[in-house]
Amino acid sequence: MSKKLEITLKRSVIGKKEGQIKTAQTLGLKKVNDIVVREDSPAVRGMLNKISHMVTVKEI
Repeated sequence: MSKKLEITLKRSVIGKKEGQIKTAQTLGLKKVNDIVVREDSPAVRGMLNKISHMVTVKEI
């Protein structure tokens, strides 16, 4: 059984670098306090590492 990650956008993307904005959009995060559930994979972990200061992650 693969792990799932609950990802919550905690900080706004306004004023952030273009790459960080695109990464948040790719994960499906649009507004502050948006929550998405994604499968745990190296690609998702890499995206989370890029925007780690803007999100909180919980394993479910």
